[in-house]
Amino acid sequence: MRAGTLSAAVGPTGACMPVVLALHGVHVSLGPAAQVEALRDIRLQIHAGDSVALVGPNGCGKSTLLRTLHGLLPIATGARAVPQVSRIAMLFQRPHMLRMSVRRNLQLGLWLSGVPWGQTRERAQQALQRVDLAHLADRNGRALSGGQQQRVALARAWAPAPEILFLDEPTASLDPGAARAVEEIVLAMAQEGTRIVMTTHNLGQARRIADEIVFVDRGRIAETAPADRFFTAPATPAAATFLEGELPW
Repeated sequence: MRAGTLSAAVGPTGACMPVVLALHGVHVSLGPAAQVEALRDIRLQIHAGDSVALVGPNGCGKSTLLRTLHGLLPIATGARAVPQVSRIAMLFQRPHMLRMSVRRNLQLGLWLSGVPWGQTRERAQQALQRVDLAHLADRNGRALSGGQQQRVALARAWAPAPEILFLDEPTASLDPGAARAVEEIVLAMAQEGTRIVMTTHNLGQARRIADEIVFVDRGRIAETAPADRFFTAPATPAAATFLEGELPW
């Protein structure tokens, strides 16, 4: 992987906004001996102020794209460009809780991100208050329900104040009430300035959260558009077919 450059560009709303993360002609191969080409010629820009949803059918490569944007996967060719000062975090579909209190789970995350240990307790408590779980601070993290664990994981990701938060199907395994609570937290984070980049099968959720939709099909970006335009007038036949078969309302 070689370093790329960032600049200003026209965002989905038509305004000129700085690009905070970009992939330039990226190819990613997976599997033994990297024989499976998972992503092909990916060209994507994430703009300041945008929330982005990656959507597409199962196996299309959207989770691979999310991990590539985060920097978790090696790039075969092409470049990933991101400011070195950027603070990024990622929340996986099934969060991992350490066998310790909820508060300590957050404190450890803050300490690993570079916050002095003496400051972690107060910041952890503040983050738990923001997700309405401060009353469970002393409970073992693994004793929580799935929805509560996901909210703790969001608080843990939120506590270091990331500039970009990557979410991989954040509500896929949750009941409707827990999913709604998580979605409200994500919306609050976006409103406070954290850029959200997420994968989701819930197209209603994508419409509620995202400013921009990236439609992934067979390892390529088939379409990128503002959310309203994507859902009302998709530009590609593949996207139109996907929406006709997958819209949940």
